[in-house]
Amino acid sequence: MTDFLSLGISQAYANLLKANGIAVPTPIQERAIPPIMEGKDVIAQAQTGTGKTFAFVLPILEKLIPEAHHVQALIVTPTRELALQITSEINKFIEEREDIRVLAVYGGQDVEKQLKKLKKGPQIVVGTPGRMLDHIRRGTVQLSRVSFLVLDEADQMLHIGFLNEVEEIIKETPRSRQSMLFSATMPDEIKNLAGRHMRSPENIQIQKKQAPALSVNQLAIHSTDRAKQAVLMKLIETHRPFLAVIFCRTKRRVSKLYEVLRANGYQCDELHGDLSQAKREQVMERFRKAEIQLLIATDVAARGLDVEGVTHVFNYDIPQDTESYIHRIGRTGRAGQKGLAITLYSAKDKEALYSIEKDLNITIKKENSEQSVSPEDKNGDERVDRGRKESRPRPSGKSRGDRSHKPQREGGRGAAPNRGTGNSRRNEESRTSKERPFSKERDSFRSNEGRNRPSGRGASTSSGFGSGRERMDERGSKPARRTDDRVRKDEENKPSRFKTERPFSRSNEGRNQRPGKRDSEGIGTGRERLEDRDVKRGRKPEPDKKFGTRPGKPGRPAAKKTRNSISENRGKRK
Repeated sequence: MTDFLSLGISQAYANLLKANGIAVPTPIQERAIPPIMEGKDVIAQAQTGTGKTFAFVLPILEKLIPEAHHVQALIVTPTRELALQITSEINKFIEEREDIRVLAVYGGQDVEKQLKKLKKGPQIVVGTPGRMLDHIRRGTVQLSRVSFLVLDEADQMLHIGFLNEVEEIIKETPRSRQSMLFSATMPDEIKNLAGRHMRSPENIQIQKKQAPALSVNQLAIHSTDRAKQAVLMKLIETHRPFLAVIFCRTKRRVSKLYEVLRANGYQCDELHGDLSQAKREQVMERFRKAEIQLLIATDVAARGLDVEGVTHVFNYDIPQDTESYIHRIGRTGRAGQKGLAITLYSAKDKEALYSIEKDLNITIKKENSEQSVSPEDKNGDERVDRGRKESRPRPSGKSRGDRSHKPQREGGRGAAPNRGTGNSRRNEESRTSKERPFSKERDSFRSNEGRNRPSGRGASTSSGFGSGRERMDERGSKPARRTDDRVRKDEENKPSRFKTERPFSRSNEGRNQRPGKRDSEGIGTGRERLEDRDVKRGRKPEPDKKFGTRPGKPGRPAAKKTRNSISENRGKRK
């Protein structure tokens, strides 16, 4: 059996690996470490969770020069989380060594703090493309003496769109460097990048064809888009995961699902690109400590996450391509552990699911959302449905449309019979309606008695009140006013402008009267008031064809207005 000592790893690092529970190298480590130790360029293709990080970290630590305080190794990653994860793994090996320093450089962190740490001369820098380019343009990091260049998760950097930035970073490094490229998939763009910047690389491929880990069981559940949330919560209650990652297509869907799960009492949190770096680190720390059970994330944010104890992966939205599917379900079943990956799909997602099966040459077990419920839940639902049906008796000899058999409600108001759990709220409202003030004095056209009884005159209820039409006739055209203290107080406290009308307001009386008539208060219509005003000012009204009289100045036509007459008018006023 091969061990790390036979691969050229020192006894000190081998002991640290044993202390962390790693005694036997994985296939990618067994095949990649020897050529890297020999100084060759390497292109390694292996699926996630196979130990690629140690495959390049261990040789770099062995060949590093502790006395040289400049950047000797540059590791480029697509996401901040992966950069922090690799930095954490390196720190496990150099905890007792003060002569080796490692620094994580990524966006969202204070630049001044990074500058102070860069001045201390770290030998290893782990960073994202964007922040690395920022430091290169500032002149705060020098890559002219880099000996090792590692591109981790190269296919994901291509997917995000960092390929141009990566090429700019590579051009800042010397041509004599040793290059290593690690990826789960190998698109043509990555092959072309390797051909331009690597020297006779050694190709290492653990599996000829990409496929998910055998330790991960896969299941696809058919559902509708509207029922996805309910189906997901049923699956969580049925499978009871220790830790689970739920993948959504967009940040907005992540936030929406997070709010729903949190409102239903689940211990969960969200992870996406809109969060600040401090918040993302806090979420990941809580998830690693199992303070939260469910992590709802996007593909980019959760790329390369390695959290011990993840037992389930839920694809709330189906992945866009096969590579994303492999990376998603690779969050569980890591290091030989068992895992379960469940994908929810609707009718429109069938083609995408069949494409994934075709590319991976596998058949994913499929179920309907009803089949995913446990037998106990099914029996419980049946009991509830049966109880609802049995609690709805129909009186014998009465048709559905006949309402004359409806029983009389208590207190003069008929209460509907108890029709199961669905009417409990309605029954409670009917009981509490007795305690509401003025419930009996309400208008009959609002009450059920007025609805269920004939509307002709002479018909009255048991409480002595007539039908709606009869009461309308008794009280006249105006509705009866409530004379309770609260209404009376409101009327007394009304502002004065509601009690009296302005002397020249257009009242309803003035509108309804004919010209020439005056109301009871002596105030005429608007036209008569204008005439009075003109008389006071020494003007005489002119005859008008339509209304009889028309206020205006003498000599001005009644029906025509010209620019000259208006200008003359203005001149006379002045």
